[in-house]
Amino acid sequence: MPDSQPLIPNPQNMEAAAPLWVRLGQGLLDLLFPPRCIGCRQMGAWICSSCLDRVGRKGPSCERCGRPLPASGLCRSCRAGDWPLVGLQAPFYFEGVIQKAVHELKYRGRRVLAEPLGELLATHLAALPWPASAIAPIPLHRERERARGYNQATLLARALSQRCGWPLLDDVLVRWRNTRPQVGLDGAARLENVRGAFRWESSEPPPRRVLLLDDVCTTGATMEACAEALLEAGAEEVRGLALARPR
Repeated sequence: MPDSQPLIPNPQNMEAAAPLWVRLGQGLLDLLFPPRCIGCRQMGAWICSSCLDRVGRKGPSCERCGRPLPASGLCRSCRAGDWPLVGLQAPFYFEGVIQKAVHELKYRGRRVLAEPLGELLATHLAALPWPASAIAPIPLHRERERARGYNQATLLARALSQRCGWPLLDDVLVRWRNTRPQVGLDGAARLENVRGAFRWESSEPPPRRVLLLDDVCTTGATMEACAEALLEAGAEEVRGLALARPR
């Protein structure tokens, strides 16, 4: 990817990045069925400012892996060894209206919530000094995606791509091994569970810079496994962005 691309997306251009038909269609839907806050049911927005203000935002964190720290810098693990990700960020804690919105998107088919959540991701990304990168959603195994009907990370990545103008990589980073759910596993078990589970499936190498995107990040094990697959395929820098992280 050319180095002449802007270092960060311009927030003023985010809305214009969405296709005209998308903005017109959303406007018509909002007119016929005005959105209600997923948290308090107040009319006017899917996530109102009052509910969002009550969600914990990440404070100081490791500049590399994003784990909470008393002050900015590198955590002990990142100081001790190499990590395939250049950086990993998650702007919110997984609680309150963010947790509810993710559950509604992920398990109850509320795909419309990808748009406001994507906007929150775009706002956070615009404040980071990260170079422009292609966006790759964390893939689901085809059996799990077929059962759910969609990949929530892909919906978020598409919404983010439309707002920041960064290209979207879809269906080229794949989860070829159907791993068990990460819930309930400790950090070491999570890492072992997804080790080697992803690969790049394209005749062309990945772009130089790639931004991995997911809804929730816990230990970063899945991001790490995806980053290793991208680097092995030819990427030079891989960063990770998730909407939320547990406390």
